[in-house]
Amino acid sequence: MTETTPYDAARARFTRQALARLVLCDHSADVADGAAGLVTTGNDPDTGPGGRVSQAFQLAELAERALVSAVIYERERGSSWTEIAQYLGIGPAEAEERFAAMLDDWNTAFEVPYRLDNTGRKRIPQLPTAAYDPAWACDRLDTWAGNRLILVNEERPVSSGLVMAVPEELPSVNP
Repeated sequence: MTETTPYDAARARFTRQALARLVLCDHSADVADGAAGLVTTGNDPDTGPGGRVSQAFQLAELAERALVSAVIYERERGSSWTEIAQYLGIGPAEAEERFAAMLDDWNTAFEVPYRLDNTGRKRIPQLPTAAYDPAWACDRLDTWAGNRLILVNEERPVSSGLVMAVPEELPSVNP
């Protein structure tokens, strides 16, 4: 049996492809923010030995998370394992094996939206936050992109390009 979530109605406006793209956008913003922390040098004296390595390592972890999100998005939009593998420089079977567990987790999260924490009392959403609450993610990411991307002049630079679900047809009214 599928449990309901407080955000089901809002999420229903989005296709799974759009939700996957929002997650990729969210993870990509994290990568950009992490990289920005390595650009400036003013705080170098305040960073302990190895501190910049720690930041770079965290950036690599964020980039790996963005890669997983990109693969999930590409699968949601219909890309084959052959097409994905081409860009990874590996074979299709290897690509599928590498990302199968994360793709299974993504698919399962739509059927089982929560898991209980260790106490058994708190429900923890299984979808990434951007897919769980897409309205919030759209607002946050549109603002993020508007503030950071100089050449973007769109009012809603992230949400305007999403593939939305087709609204249910309204019943016709006879005069």
